[in-house]
Amino acid sequence: MRKYTDRIRVWIKPEDRELIKKKMEEAGIKNMSAYIRKMAIDGYVIRLDMSDVKEVSRLLRINANNINQYAKRANETGNIYLEDIRDIQQQQEQLWELMKGILQRLSTI
Repeated sequence: MRKYTDRIRVWIKPEDRELIKKKMEEAGIKNMSAYIRKMAIDGYVIRLDMSDVKEVSRLLRINANNINQYAKRANETGNIYLEDIRDIQQQQEQLWELMKGILQRLSTI
């Protein structure tokens, strides 16, 4: 079911359409209706490079898997090794530093 029920018509020149398409491409938006609606309501579109967030996510999954492996070994043997704990702490510190950098970058937007 379509949630948009009202329609607004705007007349533009062909060169305006090309300019709108170019700006949509720069913003990474493919749906002209969505782009024009966003611009009319908010006046701007922010496009973020999320590659560092994806990388932190990937590293978090790896670290979570490592923690699960350590926990499994501790449950099986009844022991946990200081070296394993230090390894987890180091990984967490690296992830936190990456996250702080991302948060600082996002706070300037």
